[in-house]
Amino acid sequence: MRILLAAAITATMVLTSSSTRGGVTAVDIPTLGVNGDLNGMQIFPPDNPWNTPVDKQPVDPMSSAIIAKIGPDKPLIPEFGASRHGGPHGFPYVVVGIAQRRIPTYFDNDVQSDTGSYPIPNDAPVEIQERKNARRMILLSREERRLYEISYAYSESNGWKGNVGAIFDLMSNQLRPDGWASADDAGLPIFPGLVRFDEVHHGAIDHALRFTVSSTRAAYVPPARHWTSRKKDKDLPPMGMRVRLKAGFDISKFPPEARVILKALKTYGMMVGDNGDDWGLSGTADSRWNDMALSTLSQVKGSDFEVVETKGMVAK
Repeated sequence: MRILLAAAITATMVLTSSSTRGGVTAVDIPTLGVNGDLNGMQIFPPDNPWNTPVDKQPVDPMSSAIIAKIGPDKPLIPEFGASRHGGPHGFPYVVVGIAQRRIPTYFDNDVQSDTGSYPIPNDAPVEIQERKNARRMILLSREERRLYEISYAYSESNGWKGNVGAIFDLMSNQLRPDGWASADDAGLPIFPGLVRFDEVHHGAIDHALRFTVSSTRAAYVPPARHWTSRKKDKDLPPMGMRVRLKAGFDISKFPPEARVILKALKTYGMMVGDNGDDWGLSGTADSRWNDMALSTLSQVKGSDFEVVETKGMVAK
């Protein structure tokens, strides 16, 4: 009992001391397990792009042309929920503790991967999409404040294998090296841009969200670091481009869950993280979602968004 108590105290001390590093203070300790409640813990420092409001920033001069290219009449698609074909859909994640065993992990693209052993539980969930079988795994290591993400994750006899593995220090604004992918084609972390049940349940999302488009430009806007397209059309969205819901869009008639999401889209917007469905909004795979409330988000159309002014674009 004394050993277990000492280990718990040590873990809490590690978390508390690290929670003030970089000027970030955690409200509470995240709950261990699949889709664990983060209890107010902020992902990345307050001045990180994910946590920066963009409701007052200028509209990009190319906004109308880019929105027209993506599809002004196409709906916002919530690509997450409680039930589709018998189960939750979207991105599951798991919060692990300091004692979680490290598993040897190997990557096809080891040049652009953070190699080594990853803290993967035996029952770690992976994402499964109907359109793109990306099998991404998202692990949040609670005490060390690190995020581990793997694309195309599969269990093998000697460990786990994936295409790309990326590790992010959640107390730092450090970006991946220029030109590097991550578990996302944009080289961005996935987890910070997800609509999570715990945040919606508590009534506020204080960060930008992630979305997909079907066709992108051979370019990226920081904090993105990578592109996959060969297209040079300036009307196409670059990876990392951010849009926001227009200030005048009326959210008052939407159900409470949807209003929380729409308010975040007005204040923080959403970034292009990967190719996929146009206006595909990313969130967690969680059986607690109210799918009926989420479905109302499709009343939002592409024309209800505007592109936030892009800065620092890197193009082919």
